This record gives sequence, structure tokens and C-alpha cells, in this order.
Amino acid sequence: MAGARSSRRGFLAAGAATIGLTVAGCLGDNTDEWESGETFAVASATQYQGPNCDCCDVYADYLADHLESDLETVTTDDLAGVKAGYGIAEPLQSCHTVVLDGTIVEGHVPVEVVGSALSDDVTGIALPGMPAGSPGMGGEKDETWTVYELEDGGEPAVYTEL
Repeated sequence: MAGARSSRRGFLAAGAATIGLTVAGCLGDNTDEWESGETFAVASATQYQGPNCDCCDVYADYLADHLESDLETVTTDDLAGVKAGYGIAEPLQSCHTVVLDGTIVEGHVPVEVVGSALSDDVTGIALPGMPAGSPGMGGEKDETWTVYELEDGGEPAVYTEL
């Protein structure tokens, strides 16, 4: 009985630590490093996100500062369905999906790369996961990030590395 209690206590402690680290990473509002004077003139701008995601809210504010129009934020309990609808493969997914005039921006992509994607008229781009130090995420950038180009029905290709 004591062994079961110890195992349960260890499991709960590990779970609490994981949640704490995730929340701590999301609570950072690391956008200063990524500030730019660049603005985008788009007719429509929508960010889809799940409920209770602070880093998504920070990214929405960051992106909205660079739009000449309003950013609509849609909170959904079916974010997986949104991503499937836009054809974003699971390995490329992040915590939010932005659509700017039909161009998909998946994840915490810096605005300089968003601007390039809009200029290049690509289907979309994705920065998978929630990398530390990216716009809206806390922490320091400690690795090279690969931003992928989303292609209709094709394999993703490297768009750029940061």
C-alpha cells in the first residue's frame, strides 16, 4: 500500500511539474526581440485558438500590432478540426492557426517571416510546436527554428530557418 501511495505521489508531482513548466513558458510575453516596423495590409485576418491559452493571446496582440486591419480571434474547442480543415499535418501543428487573406500561418512565426510568406504568395507556413523565445512564448531562443512551407497536398518544404 505504501508503494502505491509513493508511486501515485511521484506521478502527481511529475504531472504538476510538467504543467507548471508549460504554463511558465506560455506566460512569458517575449515579443520585444521580434518587434518590427513592418505592417501588413490584409482584407481578412483570423486567429483560431483553444480556450485558456495565454501565449496565443500574446501572439494575437503581437500580430495585431503589425496589421493595418483588425485581427479576429476565434476561440474553439475543436482546434484539431480547424487544423485538419486547413490541411495542417500534425507534426507541423502549434497552439494556434492564423489565416491572413487565405495564407495560413501556423504557430509563433515572427512577423518578418509572415511578411515574406505574404509577398511570396505561398499557401502557408508553419513553425511547429511552441519554441522557447518565439513571439508570445517565454524563455530564450536556444535552437535553430525551421519554418516550413505548407503546400496543397504535398510534402512540407523548408521555407526558412531562424
